[in-house]
Amino acid sequence: MVFRLVFLGPPGAGKGTIAQRLSQKYGLQQISTGDLLRSEVEKGSPLGKKVKAVMESGELVDDETVAALVENRLRELGSDKGFILDGFPRTIKQAGLLESAAKKLGLQLDAALDIEASDETIIERLSGRVQCTKCSKIYNLRSMPPKQEGKCDACNGKIVQREDDKPAVVKMRIETYRKKTAPLIEYYKKKKLLQVIDANADSPEKNLQNAEAALSKLKK
Repeated sequence: MVFRLVFLGPPGAGKGTIAQRLSQKYGLQQISTGDLLRSEVEKGSPLGKKVKAVMESGELVDDETVAALVENRLRELGSDKGFILDGFPRTIKQAGLLESAAKKLGLQLDAALDIEASDETIIERLSGRVQCTKCSKIYNLRSMPPKQEGKCDACNGKIVQREDDKPAVVKMRIETYRKKTAPLIEYYKKKKLLQVIDANADSPEKNLQNAEAALSKLKK
């Protein structure tokens, strides 16, 4: 089943985890701008050097840079595949850039899922969130730990806490989201693409069920 989705929501709301599970179930390509950017940092490319300091400070990378990365990835994916955009767009300007890119590539979004969780829930989750450095699989040391400490269940890669999940940066990321990204909720609501997902549950399965219920409402 092909879905073309945008995921909204504050950092730590569970976007990445839900996106991973939905991508597996429906055969969708999860496109995380955070992963795309971190890949450039690891490569040591000129772009990677440019965005490294910005990412670690909790600020947002400039719109044109992120939009170019996403457009290139969608072009590689092709027009007959479904996808989940996790972390893009983050601003109204980026939403416009995405709309232009989608039109250019002959693509149309099916929905924007707003993954919602309280600030208290977010801070608790992120203090225990870790990610595989090899395949990007996300774990939570409290609710969804790896079977073997420090190693990924899927690829045996090293598991670490991301720089942008450290407490001081988390608070800045939430504030940045509220100021710059939350207006997208109204943007997609006006376009009749918004689906609000309650992701406050302790159980990842419950949050996933809420997301699947929203997808079931979309036209097949």
